Amino acid sequence: MPTPPIRLVATDLDGTLLRSDATVSARTRKVLRDLRDRAVRHVIVTGRPSAGCVSLFRSLSYRGLAVCGQGAQIYDADREILMSWRELDRDVARAFVGQLVARIGQVYLAVVTSGHRAEFVITPGFTRGDEQELAPFRAVPGTELWADPIDKVLLRHEALSDADLVAEAAACCLPGLVVTHAGPGIVELIPSGFDKATGLSRVAEAYGISAAEVVAFGDMPNDIPMLAWAGRGIAMSNGHPELKTVADEIAPGNDEDGLAVALDRLLDAAGHTRALK
Repeated sequence: MPTPPIRLVATDLDGTLLRSDATVSARTRKVLRDLRDRAVRHVIVTGRPSAGCVSLFRSLSYRGLAVCGQGAQIYDADREILMSWRELDRDVARAFVGQLVARIGQVYLAVVTSGHRAEFVITPGFTRGDEQELAPFRAVPGTELWADPIDKVLLRHEALSDADLVAEAAACCLPGLVVTHAGPGIVELIPSGFDKATGLSRVAEAYGISAAEVVAFGDMPNDIPMLAWAGRGIAMSNGHPELKTVADEIAPGNDEDGLAVALDRLLDAAGHTRALK
């Protein structure tokens, strides 16, 4: 059977679209412009809350819908409106944290507050010099962590590796919660029933695009559902080994314009032509 045309390109942000210095290269920006010229939609799919993406979206002249918050948020970049989100049950989250601490000892915590003006709220011991990655953020005593509605909880442990922390957290996870590994030093507790694939599928459906017409790029285990759902899933060479095992191919790294390299080849191979102006 003929290969379906590429109508949508879904990209993770950190470690994928963004270089290690959190910038987007000139070559990648050109490829994103080429996507628009070829009538191919670009959808950003990120674990970051939408409130932490607004300035980046503006700098990229990003249009349309984006998937944020590990799939639990749908954001309209044209109107700069958060269209939907899902809160985490704070009582259940606190009970989970209590069980996890009893199991592995001190856990350093942060949360992302819910809604349009989401922010990171961090407790002492959580940061490791990465405050800029968490902007906007606010530091509070641990007793104030649960004061406002939240979308997710971030977990860190001073001795356990990320993989071990994910395993320990998953072992005592409660109904309504799921643990995901979103990046180096970023283990998250989010509402069950949501992941990057569920968010992306909602956006694709809104655009009338099928999974077979989607190419997805990522670098971490939280990208696994998205790459598995898309017609073609591509992992970055700098990505996590777990993701590479489910990817259809491996692109060069995010600091080597890997996304642009792969897209240039795929679009040319698919015979895409530029849309008429």
